[in-house]
Amino acid sequence: MNAACLLVRVDSRTCALPIDFVYEIMRPLPIESLAGMPAFVLGLSVVRGAPVPVVDASRMLGGGVSARPGRFVSVRIGARGAILAVDEVLGVRDVARSSLDALPPLMGEASADLVDAMGTLDAGLLLLLKSSRMVPASVWTTLERENAS
Repeated sequence: MNAACLLVRVDSRTCALPIDFVYEIMRPLPIESLAGMPAFVLGLSVVRGAPVPVVDASRMLGGGVSARPGRFVSVRIGARGAILAVDEVLGVRDVARSSLDALPPLMGEASADLVDAMGTLDAGLLLLLKSSRMVPASVWTTLERENAS
């Protein structure tokens, strides 16, 4: 059984997000910063008339401050939404569920303090990120070969 995933690049990492949570992919929008937010929350962007929190995927994964993000990935968790600021969107791929289960969790590299802050801010977003996976370069190469045939 396969699962559709949106593959994105964050710094040197390739990450697989469950496509069921992805709402829209867009160019970066202006961000209004907010005081008192965790460092990984860049602020709010207005998307289709509604303010949506923007999460810097690089900071969230323990990386440094990312340069200007290349794309925004709008995700939905129930009635709420959030935006993940990523470097690049690589495409949608069908990945065998058994292969996904074998990949390291996206949040596996995040510090406990960051995970606690994320859970306090939005438990639904934390659940989405915990179900997302890192895609090692060897797996990414195999996926590209399979999709080319």
